[in-house]
Amino acid sequence: MTAPANQALARPSGPKQSLRRKGSRGSILADRAATVVLWGTGVLVLAILGSILLHFALAAWGVVSPSFILDDPSSTALGGIMPVLWNSIYMLVLTMLIAVPVGILGGIYMAEYAGENAVTSAIRFAEEAISSVPSIVVGLFGLILFVDDAHWGFTALAGALALTFFNLPLMTRLSEQALRAVPQEERSASLALGATKWQTIQHVVVPLAIPGLITGVILTAGRVFGEAAVLLFTAGVGTPPHYNFANFDLLNPASPWSPFRPATTLSVYIYKLNSEGLGAFKNQIVDGSAAILIAMVLIFNLGARFIGRLLTRRLTAA
Repeated sequence: MTAPANQALARPSGPKQSLRRKGSRGSILADRAATVVLWGTGVLVLAILGSILLHFALAAWGVVSPSFILDDPSSTALGGIMPVLWNSIYMLVLTMLIAVPVGILGGIYMAEYAGENAVTSAIRFAEEAISSVPSIVVGLFGLILFVDDAHWGFTALAGALALTFFNLPLMTRLSEQALRAVPQEERSASLALGATKWQTIQHVVVPLAIPGLITGVILTAGRVFGEAAVLLFTAGVGTPPHYNFANFDLLNPASPWSPFRPATTLSVYIYKLNSEGLGAFKNQIVDGSAAILIAMVLIFNLGARFIGRLLTRRLTAA
């Protein structure tokens, strides 16, 4: 058989070649459409965030100032938010001191030690179920358990424990996912060099999982910092008095450092003003407080990511 005949046999027929071209054009159009949709979704998310920031920045213009941040609330003037802002930071730190270590340890157990059986399936189901429970129900649970049965009253400790119950499943689940995302080859290499399982987890798995763990911390902290329903029934609702930060007696309810005192946070204070506030400056205080709350969340997110990058470089020498 001659060469031209071979080429004729190798060349695809006309209809088949046309179908291939149409399929190629369809794939290109589908790829471009998916790219446009993804870019559009990203731009939409940024636009929503930008509109929220712009709205509260304009609403709080002329309200937020150093005196507004550092002064005490007032019912007759444009008072400050220092006590409630302090309570928000205090509640965040107190809750994260409990939830983060326990959540990470729980994630390590679920990812590295627990097998795939009915018990672990039940644990994961419980994590998802608790995370989906309405926060006001968790607040009522904290009210019954800590405020009434334990006779603690409305305290920062009761609010922190209730928030821990609400956010611990999320922190545990995110920690487990971050640890499972570490390639198995990293574990195998460490074990092959003679490291024990715990040494591998401590020096290899956890450092490589830090970006995912930081994401879990940020998501958990965002829920804690902006939570109101849980704290309404556990930490109390009211206008805090002037705090004496020189009083370090943790057992004294008048000390701002004590966990055994009511702790109205910024989000609860905003709710209180919107529902009960009658002063002439109510709207300005609400707008300024909301702007400060959003700014604090952004600052915490950016700070946590920066610290996460530093830890990753330090622990992995990357």
